[in-house]
Amino acid sequence: MVLQRMQALLERLYDAPVEHRIDDFLVTDRTQLERLVGPEAQQAIDEQVFVVQEEDGVRVGVFIDPAVLERLQCSDPLHSLEEDNLRDYCTALEGVSHFHYLMWSLSRSRAVSLLELELQAEVDKYASAVALLTRQREGRFPDGLHARLFHAVSFLPALDEPARRRYEEANRHAARYCRSLEQRFLRARRMRPELWVAELRRFFRCGHQEKIRQLAV
Repeated sequence: MVLQRMQALLERLYDAPVEHRIDDFLVTDRTQLERLVGPEAQQAIDEQVFVVQEEDGVRVGVFIDPAVLERLQCSDPLHSLEEDNLRDYCTALEGVSHFHYLMWSLSRSRAVSLLELELQAEVDKYASAVALLTRQREGRFPDGLHARLFHAVSFLPALDEPARRRYEEANRHAARYCRSLEQRFLRARRMRPELWVAELRRFFRCGHQEKIRQLAV
């Protein structure tokens, strides 16, 4: 149920419900993943969203390593997000984000680029963690979260060059955007979380080119 609750968190945050539930598309067995996507399954570490073309349409699925899910069930981040479950939370939330944004976009016949998916996931991880931690800490802002999510990161050495550039670009753009939101709405003398949420929702609904154009300013 933890993935469904993460999906519900994103739906509320962005006021963007989708018809499909992530648990209905979840794959946790690597052998099954390999049958579905072929050799690409070997590149999956803890999380992967896949779209497979079939005769009657496309199959969408989300792979999350069962060990990650088991740890999240034992240490529920939606009840208490801490350093010991933050990494697993981000791993699972990335898969949930990809699924949610892909389904929301497909229901509107919107094309989605890989960079757009990664960029939105980076923003989703940060924004959802801010929302959780602020609520769990009785309104106190999580000061070290931005550095923890955007600077204390590393990328898999096995990534090919295009994938590495895509991840690095998404991280860089999202870091700048989320820092801007902090400064404008969450660190001012008078916090304005309602404007923070409104801006997140506006950005979520922007297309790929519009997002990149805004972040390049």
